Amino acid sequence: MPSSGYLLVSHGSRDPRPSIAMQQLAGLVQKKFQDKGMASPVGTAYLELSSEPLHEQIKQFALHAKASNCTDIRILPIFLLSGVHVMEDIPAEVALSQQTVGQDMMISLQPYLGRHTGLWRLLVEQMVFRDVEAWIILSHGSRRLGALEPVEVLAKRLEAVTAYWSVPPSLEWRVEELVTAGYKKIGILTYFLFAGGITDAIARKQEELKLQFPGVSFHLAEPLGATPELAEVIWDLMQA
Repeated sequence: MPSSGYLLVSHGSRDPRPSIAMQQLAGLVQKKFQDKGMASPVGTAYLELSSEPLHEQIKQFALHAKASNCTDIRILPIFLLSGVHVMEDIPAEVALSQQTVGQDMMISLQPYLGRHTGLWRLLVEQMVFRDVEAWIILSHGSRRLGALEPVEVLAKRLEAVTAYWSVPPSLEWRVEELVTAGYKKIGILTYFLFAGGITDAIARKQEELKLQFPGVSFHLAEPLGATPELAEVIWDLMQA
């Protein structure tokens, strides 16, 4: 039976860990199709730091999907924020790929991962049973107008405050604010997809904060990771 192919598109990194995690995540999503007796192929592609531009990666996946009897492919941006990459770069690459593939295989762009309201449940799992008085959700950040709104909404729902790696307020500033308010046990929710260079830098920053505030204990949560729970969120997006 004809089906759709699904291509998970992430940013790309020189660090091998995010690529490995993406492959694992695609495998988890593929397994959900198999468990339901469906033959839809699931692949991965990268916006940057790949040997080929994204539109060429999409073209190659389209050829693979066509050989698997797919009538269309759907692109899912695996991004947490609606920054320039999600709102401009990826749509431009998708449009270019459609031109090269032609109308025999339709290519559509699905909602980006951070749009899914169920992501808060993944963070809650990291908050339970932790001896923490105040939580900070630390996101990469974006200068694009409106891009940070989902993180702010998420923080409000979790009764946490926000900090950003690339834009204010910074993690250090937010910690200083909480310490001044009297908090001694601070948790940091790393709102990133996978371990990589930035999460390593966040871990180093936490060690600096421990030295700066010796009377405060810190708990640093892991990034979301290639888990069955995240695969379930992506599966739900695919059905939208």
